[in-house]
Amino acid sequence: MLISLVTAIVVFGSAYGLSDNIGAFISKIWIWDWGKETFASISNFIGGIIIVVIGLILFKHIIMALSAPFMSPVSEKIEAHFTGNPPHSHRNTSFSEQLWRGIRINIRNLFKELLFTIPILLLKFIPVVNIFSTILLFMLQAYYAGFGNMDYTLERHYNYKDSLQFVSKHKGLAIGNGIVFILFLLIPVIGVILVLPLSVTAASTKTVEAIQIKNKPIHAA
Repeated sequence: MLISLVTAIVVFGSAYGLSDNIGAFISKIWIWDWGKETFASISNFIGGIIIVVIGLILFKHIIMALSAPFMSPVSEKIEAHFTGNPPHSHRNTSFSEQLWRGIRINIRNLFKELLFTIPILLLKFIPVVNIFSTILLFMLQAYYAGFGNMDYTLERHYNYKDSLQFVSKHKGLAIGNGIVFILFLLIPVIGVILVLPLSVTAASTKTVEAIQIKNKPIHAA
């Protein structure tokens, strides 16, 4: 919770200070005098959206990476409660290994998310299309948020490569968890504090169920 709160203050505080600069930079594209004020207003609005989106992306991946050594044990206890299996009955990883995996996963996801986010943001300049781009952007954010929450459980069962494949095959699970994550962030203050523990709890239960289904032996009819 402390990591979430401190990160939110730093990331969104910096983003707020840069929003006007982004808007001013975009407005320079319009070189004509007519409609300049209107385009400047639109540019400030779009600049604000860009800052909010990038701020959410950075916040999400920073807290997930730094919280890995703390949230993985929480996820493990949740799994032990639902399955009856004792803790440490799977892959036993150290604090540093959990932190490094969290950083590795989230750096990978950060660059991929930014790669997809930039063209989606450009679609916001196109009328009507920008409505669908907002939905697409929200789903993209949700997917990578759910991805990070699921990995606190996956790190005990799969290596890095196998975890990527697992999430790829369970996109719906990742998006569903991520939607709750993003919506929780919209709740002032308390949302930032509670978002990670609650979303990780939900992700752990559903990910364990998916793993059990995947590993369930198929009996001949």
